[in-house]
Amino acid sequence: MSKLHRDIEELRSGTQSPRPETPEPDSRQGRRNRPEAGVQLLDDDGAVSLQLESCLKHIFAKYCTPKASAQRHGELLEPPEGAYLSPEGLDSWARDTNGAPFDDATKEELLEFMDVTDNGGLTFKGFMQVYQLQTENDEEETWRDLSAHGFDRTLRLVATRREDSDSDPRFPAQIS
Repeated sequence: MSKLHRDIEELRSGTQSPRPETPEPDSRQGRRNRPEAGVQLLDDDGAVSLQLESCLKHIFAKYCTPKASAQRHGELLEPPEGAYLSPEGLDSWARDTNGAPFDDATKEELLEFMDVTDNGGLTFKGFMQVYQLQTENDEEETWRDLSAHGFDRTLRLVATRREDSDSDPRFPAQIS
């Protein structure tokens, strides 16, 4: 069963599993980054922090419909108003994040328990719900996701595989 699938099951049942294997059992999930880093994934109320929200907007904007407008080099993407992840966008995000698309059961649960459009597209609010749930249950998984999309432990965008290949002279940028 996928990690997200287990997290959704726990959300539905109203319980969170204890995490005895965590390195700091007295600290709360989502707020374990070193204090000198100056960033946390969740705020004091357990909500997605503003810093994490900015990163999630950038990640969501890479896969959303309608497409985000072009950015200046070094700036984070912003999803357009009303954007959502289509089934193809959801698969692309999952593949780039975890190496494979979600299975059908996980997709069904996402669409059932997270905020979606009338047509079943995952909204940015739903995307944030996924990450809040994941971070509450397994902060390191969220850090791995962020790293897969080019963010470091200070939540700065340093590079991504896609951005590296886009700037490679062997792969010229295509204008659509």
